[in-house]
Amino acid sequence: MNSEIKQLLENVRDGKTSVDEALLEIKKQPFEDIGFAKVDLHRKTRQGVAEVIYGKGKTSEQIIQIIQTMQKSGQKTILITRLDEQKALAVQKKVALDYKSQAQIGIVGNIPEPYGIGTVVVATAGTSDIPVAEEAALTAEVLGSRVTRLYDVGVAGLHRLLSHLDEIMSASVIIAIAGMEGALASVIGGLADCPVIAVPTSVGYGASFNGLSALLSMLNSCASGVSVVNIDNGFGAGYLANMINHISKTCEN
Repeated sequence: MNSEIKQLLENVRDGKTSVDEALLEIKKQPFEDIGFAKVDLHRKTRQGVAEVIYGKGKTSEQIIQIIQTMQKSGQKTILITRLDEQKALAVQKKVALDYKSQAQIGIVGNIPEPYGIGTVVVATAGTSDIPVAEEAALTAEVLGSRVTRLYDVGVAGLHRLLSHLDEIMSASVIIAIAGMEGALASVIGGLADCPVIAVPTSVGYGASFNGLSALLSMLNSCASGVSVVNIDNGFGAGYLANMINHISKTCEN
């Protein structure tokens, strides 16, 4: 059961909240229709994480209105992905937004203190994979996970990865990000005793087919415990890693 619902029920039990007040809280409209969007205000109650705004394809005015609607409903931290710099500058005129240009991520509000069961390790094969890695790392951090970054540790220089065995062995979940032939995920999968989320990137020369080669390599990994998200989908990997990193906490609640 979602921790917020449980807390509400405990407040009723302890006399801090009346039954009518609790019923009103639960019955509040689950979304707000603002014309061009129906903002999901119960996403956090259902899934534990508030709605995330996908910035690509939206105007800055639309993003601002969605943010303001979420803030009005009490959402303190809001994540915007695939937000280009021009839109970010426009949003910043109306909303206090922290823009991370490399990851194309905007953050409204404070990043919470990490409260997951352990650490999410984000590893890249090369420096060119860092934009996708930062999208994954920042997503996990905004959602409440502690993140360790291991960048440029690809198999072309395996000793670089092996120098970080302590971080790999102690992680609760690892995100392995690679373009080219995507071998990093299999190598990490053969070393770690935790789930590995592989992210193929569109980095590479012609025959990499904009990440398709890495995607197929990762899907065909012989290492057990490796799952794969879509090409360049750092957000999806960070979101899933955070869910895994909070499973025990969710069960306790």
